[in-house]
Amino acid sequence: MYNSKSKSSVLPTGGGAALIDPADALILLLDHQSGLFQTVKDMSIADLRRNVEVMARLATLLNIPVITTASEPAGTNGPLMPEIHEKAPHAVYVPRKGEVNAWDNEDFVARVRSTGRKTLIMAGVWTSVCVMFPALDARAEGYDVYAVLDASGDPSEMASRISLARFVQGGVKPTSTNALLSELHRTWARPEAAELGKLYGLVAPNYAAVAESYARAQQAAREAI
Repeated sequence: MYNSKSKSSVLPTGGGAALIDPADALILLLDHQSGLFQTVKDMSIADLRRNVEVMARLATLLNIPVITTASEPAGTNGPLMPEIHEKAPHAVYVPRKGEVNAWDNEDFVARVRSTGRKTLIMAGVWTSVCVMFPALDARAEGYDVYAVLDASGDPSEMASRISLARFVQGGVKPTSTNALLSELHRTWARPEAAELGKLYGLVAPNYAAVAESYARAQQAAREAI
């Protein structure tokens, strides 16, 4: 396991010791399939897809590897949402042989291990199955695991509540897309700042409105000179 002393992102102040180290992070997007989307009832599909897209775009901006997988895309679960590989062209797709739990698939686990990264950031549909099972197995193997709950979906709000409780009991850390974005972003003093700002506008549309009003106020101030 990585600890705070081995994290490259820890500052002299101690900031970042308890946060995700981007250099050690691996994003796993599990079973975001068109058929499964139609069963999601605990959040809007538009929000879910947008948050998954934000994760893909964030991974591309920050050079974080991405692995995607689907249990049986030729069946009723359907194909993966195309936005993932469009926004994260570096993502690697690992097909499974029907296994419900991605951690039961040797190719998937081998791909994860081959990255050498120990911090796994997971999202998927269903949260209670497609994310839960590999998350718990990865924790048992010693990985530090985060579950991005609003980039995942379940058939009911009850399933979501049960999933949250089981994640916490199993040592998996629940988080949100916005929190993940901020945690990996860390500072505006970076060359990707403008592009990261656009992602905040996607994950929090009201923040986009704030940015628009600020930009217009700045323009008006310049024109008044």
